[in-house]
Amino acid sequence: MSQVHKTRAKGQHTSKVEFILGGIATSGAGFFTNPLEVVKTRMQLQGELKAKGQYPVHYRHVFHAFYTIARNDGIKALQKGLVPALWYQFFMNGVRLGTFQAFDNMRFTRDRDGHVSFYKSVCIGAFAGCVGAIVGSPFYMVKTQLQAQAVKVIAVGHQHQYIGMVKGLSSIYQEFGLTGLWRGVSGAVPRVTIGSAIQLSTFSTAKEVIIGFQIFRPHSWLNALFASMISGILVTLFMTPFDVVSTRLYNQGVNLSGKGLLYTGPINCFYKIFQKEGLWGFYKGWGPVLFRIGPHTVLSLVFWTEIRKLYFQFSEKC
Repeated sequence: MSQVHKTRAKGQHTSKVEFILGGIATSGAGFFTNPLEVVKTRMQLQGELKAKGQYPVHYRHVFHAFYTIARNDGIKALQKGLVPALWYQFFMNGVRLGTFQAFDNMRFTRDRDGHVSFYKSVCIGAFAGCVGAIVGSPFYMVKTQLQAQAVKVIAVGHQHQYIGMVKGLSSIYQEFGLTGLWRGVSGAVPRVTIGSAIQLSTFSTAKEVIIGFQIFRPHSWLNALFASMISGILVTLFMTPFDVVSTRLYNQGVNLSGKGLLYTGPINCFYKIFQKEGLWGFYKGWGPVLFRIGPHTVLSLVFWTEIRKLYFQFSEKC
């Protein structure tokens, strides 16, 4: 085999591996942060399209939500939707991180001097997030609907009655066909596109700056840790409004033709939330979003960095 063919085959193999490594890293993070995702979902659905003071507040803040869910639904309810959440992480973030890393390996995120280009990273991160959101959308929809399920006394939002991921996906497919599995994707794409663009660009840039200051050793996992902490804060700030809209679109009830009962799409959802709930409506659940996205960003990117490092060290030895 010629050197050209060897290089090409190695590049194709590496690209496939990047997708798998990205999926494994974020699935590992998702296991630990799923309880915060449950709390976030409930708080974002609380008081849907109602002005402040016109609805019962079951979940006052993050810690009260944990207590309320555990007391009324049982402690296992804090891991509701875990199975589709992990599949979502594997497919969405596997595609997202794998795509970004594949472009980075081809130097598309770098300038002429080989340094990380912030603007190029934003564009590549946004594209990678868009593709990942489309691929993982069915799992995210079922995850959201399962996490919203609660006993009547603390229920918020529309209550979907199926049990488990397989039953949920099969029920949706049988009733609304293949397109029904991608209902709500119009809200997921801007959510993940913006979040991904901010997360991956700020992580790459912050990591390079931290390494440049030589605070830690060049290959220390602490470089990834501090870079991902900075990234997590910025993601929370910019992505929360889109996260609220995405949750509402995925969880709303539908009519016999599969059309949403409350919102026709993301723009209509933005308008109705602002009209009924005000600007603060877009930041419902910002506490659990921060508590969830921060650790999830940290765990995902640290796991991703370390797993890639271990894999390529092992590959070199083989």
